[in-house]
Amino acid sequence: MQANRAETVVTDAIELSVVVPIYNEEESVGPLVVRIREAMAKFGRSWELILVDDGSTDATLANARKELADSSVRLRIVELQRNFGQTAAMQAGIDTATGRLIATLDGDLQNDPRDIPAMVEAIEARELDLLVGWRKNRQDGLFLRKIPSWCANYLIGKITGVKLHDYGCSLKIYQASIIKQVKLMGEMHRFIPAWVAGVVPSSRIGEMPVSHHARQHGTSKYGISRTFRVILDLLSVLFFMRYKARPGHFFGSIGLAAGALSTIILLYLFADKFLLGNDIGARPMLIVGVMLFLSSVQLITTGILAEMMARIYSGENDTPPYIVRKVFGGDAPNT
Repeated sequence: MQANRAETVVTDAIELSVVVPIYNEEESVGPLVVRIREAMAKFGRSWELILVDDGSTDATLANARKELADSSVRLRIVELQRNFGQTAAMQAGIDTATGRLIATLDGDLQNDPRDIPAMVEAIEARELDLLVGWRKNRQDGLFLRKIPSWCANYLIGKITGVKLHDYGCSLKIYQASIIKQVKLMGEMHRFIPAWVAGVVPSSRIGEMPVSHHARQHGTSKYGISRTFRVILDLLSVLFFMRYKARPGHFFGSIGLAAGALSTIILLYLFADKFLLGNDIGARPMLIVGVMLFLSSVQLITTGILAEMMARIYSGENDTPPYIVRKVFGGDAPNT
């Protein structure tokens, strides 16, 4: 009996989970499922498809639920309570996934699901923990999408040390045991390789060229304003990568630098006043020195408080960045 149970577990094990966050893609979701099914027809291993509806306000969820009738696809649909953003939707899909490997891609039909089987073979052959798609022939606008993306990729690679051509490509393959160790927050999905590099060596992160298609339906959810958000997010990534466990070092370093400069200024003014007899009461340098001293005290104090909060947060906060309303399909109790 125990042998039969073990055999059942092995038989039912999912090799690959395909996770697709979708938001207001009512025209794309049906063709998307068809393309994924066709691309995985000759995969030869067990796989599942997880669609995460990120609070769509159109018929995206209704059209997705129509695909549940297709018994050839092991489909689960995760409906989020409201729009939490692509990162949270991706995290919800990863948390739901049961596969040994996890593939993620966009729901706008720009990523090609036919690249997934080849990427699965590549991640196993190269013994990687993360394989990132590289949209070598990207079908997007030059000024609004390509140039900002090139600049962002260069900055991210320079700061994080993970050299990739295309950080923004959503088509990625992960070892599930690795990506489930990474908690995605905010709008940090474009920095996933950097987060993974905090768990495994960067040598276990690779990339391969993939196909890319022009958007066929709907409108892009990103604009030029994304460039400014990427810069702000990049600063956050830099902070978390280097100072997450020791934020006191970040604030303390700035505070000590301000304190050292304040000391030099005040010592100079002290000597000017008591050794040379000059009047310093109306000099702007005195105000600057005092303000630098106060800033130094505040920054060092902030660093100490940040250390305390980081330890409390890491020990007690397990709240996910999303709320699931229902799960449809598969073995879900709400089917």
